[in-house]
Amino acid sequence: MSKPLLSVVITIYNEQDNIKPLLEATYESLNGMDYEVILIEDGSTDGTVSEVKKYANERTKLIIFNRNYGQTTALAAGIDMAIGEYIATMDGDLQNDPSDLPVMLKKAMDEEWDVVAGRRANRQDGFVLRKIPSKIANWIIRNTTKVYLKDYGCTLRVYKAEIAQGMGLYGELHRFIPVLAKQQGASMTEMDVKHHPRIHGESKYGLSRTFKVLADLILMLFFQKYFQRPIHLFGGIGIVSFMIGMLINFYLLILKLLGEDIWGRPIMILGIVLVLGGIQFITTGIIAEIIVRTYFESQNKKTYTIKSVFQGE
Repeated sequence: MSKPLLSVVITIYNEQDNIKPLLEATYESLNGMDYEVILIEDGSTDGTVSEVKKYANERTKLIIFNRNYGQTTALAAGIDMAIGEYIATMDGDLQNDPSDLPVMLKKAMDEEWDVVAGRRANRQDGFVLRKIPSKIANWIIRNTTKVYLKDYGCTLRVYKAEIAQGMGLYGELHRFIPVLAKQQGASMTEMDVKHHPRIHGESKYGLSRTFKVLADLILMLFFQKYFQRPIHLFGGIGIVSFMIGMLINFYLLILKLLGEDIWGRPIMILGIVLVLGGIQFITTGIIAEIIVRTYFESQNKKTYTIKSVFQGE
């Protein structure tokens, strides 16, 4: 296949009943355009693969993982495989509407944006379990990273290929893709897109993801602010910790010189242990993440294993 204008990357996991309407809607929306569709099957246990093979056209490629790796890894694999000038990403649950893709692509091309991000104007999800946690997460991410988008959770986005393929997706960083793109100097805008309620299958999102998002946020802030100068973070923490320790020791020395017994103060010992332990855990986590990135990038290794590839006919 020659280099298409648009590569559409769709992650799918146990979406058997959504495959046929998803592909029909995608093909109809992209009719007349030079495109390819890349479906990443993330270890489904239902009939998702057979449904894709039944309805895929000649512009569709199915990447089948040997097990479930998660959405970020699936997106990374699809983006790696894409050969289009622009790359679009979307979920396979039909809550995103493929008819938004031509409009977003036109906006990216006409106005020369590197990234056009979707913003769910009328989100069709539960208020308590989905909308409230999402709004809180969006507010925290927006105000800590200073990347001002309203909807970080919408997967429907269009990127210039060089931006998408330079982001380096690991772990569960898909929610922070705009931050990763901004780190590359990408120009970015948002536009309202359609959003539909899920009709078939079950959502893979829940409150448990909130803690993962917070953990990823700490990592993103580190990479955004301190990746090239980690001493500014660790040195600052070390100096503050050292000074507090010295003040405590000086205080204890004064008490000792005044004849008081400085032993047997469990709260003070507990506080010191907790502070040092917390710093040690966070530091260890960040260093481990850097080691993992270095391991994969220095040896050009992938974080996934492809079981097989199917080309539609």
